[in-house]
Amino acid sequence: MEIIQIRDEFIKLGQALKLAGLVSSGVEAKVVIHEGLVQVNGETQLARGKKLYDGDVVSFDGKTIRIQS
Repeated sequence: MEIIQIRDEFIKLGQALKLAGLVSSGVEAKVVIHEGLVQVNGETQLARGKKLYDGDVVSFDGKTIRIQS
């Protein structure tokens, strides 16, 4: 599991996917999220703007990242 450090209170899901290198662009993030391929804390998430906070876990394409502030 990879740890993503954030400086602010939250990071949006699309931004987190890009920061972790799981997608190469915002457009790609939008597509994989809208196709239902991304899970946040074990639940499928369809909103690219979903706010992620300290401790949230994101899963996509067999990889998992955890948000840490």
